[in-house]
Amino acid sequence: MSSTLLVRGLSKPATRLSSIRSIHSSMTPRGPALNLKTINPSILDVHYAVRGELAIKADKYSQQLASPGPSSGSNTSNVETLDHDLPFKHVVTANIGNPQQKGLNQKPLTYWRQIISLLEYPDLFEKHQELAEKIYPKDVIARAKSLYKEIGSVGAYTHSKGVLAIRKRVAKFIEERDGYPADPESIYLTAGASAGVSSILSIALQQGDGCMIPIPQYPLYTATLAYLNAEPLPYYLSEEREWSMDHDTLLKAVSEAKAKGTPVKALVIINPGNPTGACLSKEAMEAVVHLCYEEGIVLLADEVYQLNIYDQSHRPFISFKKILKSMPEHIANSVELISFHSISKGVSGECGRRGGYFECVNIDEKVMEQVYKMASVTLCPPVSGQIGVDLMVSPPPTNSESYPLWREETSLIHNNLKERSYLMAEHFNKLPGMSCNDAEGAMYLFPKIEMPEKAIEEAKKRGKDADVMYALDLLDATGICAVAGSGFGQEPGTYHIRVTALCPETKEFVGRFEKFHKEFMDKYK
Repeated sequence: MSSTLLVRGLSKPATRLSSIRSIHSSMTPRGPALNLKTINPSILDVHYAVRGELAIKADKYSQQLASPGPSSGSNTSNVETLDHDLPFKHVVTANIGNPQQKGLNQKPLTYWRQIISLLEYPDLFEKHQELAEKIYPKDVIARAKSLYKEIGSVGAYTHSKGVLAIRKRVAKFIEERDGYPADPESIYLTAGASAGVSSILSIALQQGDGCMIPIPQYPLYTATLAYLNAEPLPYYLSEEREWSMDHDTLLKAVSEAKAKGTPVKALVIINPGNPTGACLSKEAMEAVVHLCYEEGIVLLADEVYQLNIYDQSHRPFISFKKILKSMPEHIANSVELISFHSISKGVSGECGRRGGYFECVNIDEKVMEQVYKMASVTLCPPVSGQIGVDLMVSPPPTNSESYPLWREETSLIHNNLKERSYLMAEHFNKLPGMSCNDAEGAMYLFPKIEMPEKAIEEAKKRGKDADVMYALDLLDATGICAVAGSGFGQEPGTYHIRVTALCPETKEFVGRFEKFHKEFMDKYK
């Protein structure tokens, strides 16, 4: 009887299952729920040149050179096994400011890595003190112990703003740099400056709001504005005047936006400039602050290259915080300023550690509550990056055991960057149909190419901008990965290419570049 009941109990579900199978067999297969028509349409308008088509192709070449090749008979998964018959032996990644990347090989600062390694394995100084003292300088152990007491495990969440003790040291750094007080509660540690920029733009801008950006600019800004459905309001930097900022172009951008009915909400300044390497004068910065005061514009100061200044006597770095606070009180206490800094640049080059901060000045208290709310949504910035910020703003004291080596390493990195930049600019200026302003800071050059008309016509046939074609052909011929100027914005009718000054074998790099450029110009003359 039990078996009969069991069969009867299954008969109806079995019938239903049969019906479902019958229905499914008569249905046409459905398409994916996610396709280019169903995803957020703003995503399709986002473009990020430094990690686009060119970088993907460069990565393919790197995998091709690293793979065993067809003769070995091996088949490495996820790596396309191709013929190694390329006209170069390695790819030169000159497309992005990533100093410690394989091939660029900037040496990490010893002081940083020693402290970080102890915080990753605190048992070494807690349970094996004698061993630790044989490996590490005493001041490193003391610093690691102090940070461990403040932070605890690097694997735990911290306050959403970041560790308070670190924010206090950031505030001290800002005060000593500018001569004006900073509030640690107005300082947020972030996963690199990019995360801070994206967060602030998403809070500050409503759909249709305008944000003034320099042209050329770092494509983070146009990409984020596209995602937010905000309006980029370009102002052009003057290449003829060493990539300086013309105040009239700012006024023109504001006037044009008003004529279109676009609210001008924010103004982005990148100083020192990326990709230009130009540094703003004090007078130009004061004019920017006056404009923001008169028009009620939020000033966003991207200052991640503030340590990368080649000639402090000619054009020293001055922060917008210092400029603002030195102005009359009615301006100093009203212009809204948010400034950004990062451990990815400077002499540390710790891009992958993802550390940075932003400081808010004169921001409404209710808005600051929203800034905190949005920071708390992501719980906290990477703790390893927070430690990096701490080491950036408070390096070893001059009388410490670690200072001489730290000084030696940082000076070498800075001087190498400066020498490479000047050498590359010198060679670019000797090439036919190419000119290049010397960089005053940052870690890039942005040479101009007098593009032959035949090259422009060929690029149109390929469906590319002419400088994009140039960059792709450069990669194919030499393995040098550099980014087309159109990815950063440029004056209509001009063509550029951005290269980093990070390549250790500069003479070889320049030689490969020169050979390609001359052949390219001869081909399309």
